[in-house]
Amino acid sequence: MFSLHVHKPLSATLRTLTLVHFSRTLSDVSNQKPSETTSFIHPTAVVHPDAVIGQGVSIGPFCTVGSSAKIGNACRLYPGSHIFGNTELGERCILMTGTVVGDDLPGRTVLGCNNIIGHHAVVGIKCQDMKYKTGDECFLEVGDNNEIREHTSIHRSSKSNEMTVIGDNNLIMGSCHIAHDCKVGNDNIFANNTLLAGHVVVEDYAHTAGATVVHQFCCIGSFSFIGGGSVVSQDVPRYVMVSGERAELRGLNLEGLRRRGFSMQEVRSLRTAYRNIFMPIALFLADFLIYFCCFKLGKRMWRKPILYKPLGRAVPSVRLLQHQEI
Repeated sequence: MFSLHVHKPLSATLRTLTLVHFSRTLSDVSNQKPSETTSFIHPTAVVHPDAVIGQGVSIGPFCTVGSSAKIGNACRLYPGSHIFGNTELGERCILMTGTVVGDDLPGRTVLGCNNIIGHHAVVGIKCQDMKYKTGDECFLEVGDNNEIREHTSIHRSSKSNEMTVIGDNNLIMGSCHIAHDCKVGNDNIFANNTLLAGHVVVEDYAHTAGATVVHQFCCIGSFSFIGGGSVVSQDVPRYVMVSGERAELRGLNLEGLRRRGFSMQEVRSLRTAYRNIFMPIALFLADFLIYFCCFKLGKRMWRKPILYKPLGRAVPSVRLLQHQEI
């Protein structure tokens, strides 16, 4: 007779104690601060012997560091973070749990100093572009002092003669996407779920609200603001606000200019320039004169209202389509 041995599951109390002990172990390792000259590598981490590890580096449990990786001094890898391919981290970078930096592809991913990569963010992986050919080198460069929050994805370039670039001091909030070949400047703020398609250029001090979508090859000017839920399909001039399902001009970004230290004289000059460029009063006067002349001549005209929206409010204009004798 064969006897069937059934292993009884662990009691609820034992399971709880095991999980508590394991979580405390991870917490202790994550909070451990190595000295300035020695590094700490957890026994469960997989670190290739050819990887270059700086001084004072902390690598937590279940991390992976590839053979071509270079990790700068005082970097911290939290449990379950991974570095693949030809990837270089500057000093004092922090990779939170679940982060993936780099890819086992030809090319390179470079991060500057003092960057924070949030939980489960993916930085420097293969682009989502049909023009990419297997074996082509692709590149990503990230500057210094950037905070890239959870679930963000930033892709490498699509061609060997291109590069995805992120500047310095940017705040990229959760679930944002920066596609291949984008060029992002300095001191920008991207709110949650901002999506930049390929080849988008963002200058400096731009601010997007949540759920903003930017079409490929568009340019976002410095000191501009994009309202929440906007779809940007054209270039955004500097210093302005845009918003809408198809983003339209809404005036100067006055609050953003004030926060960046623009003087009243500078703001007045920008307002004058804005009116001259984006509010062509002559068009409205011309339509009015046409209407007035037809009225004085005793003619009845059929007209169709045309809406000009330089500041987001509908400004009625009258365009002569046909007139008849009364």
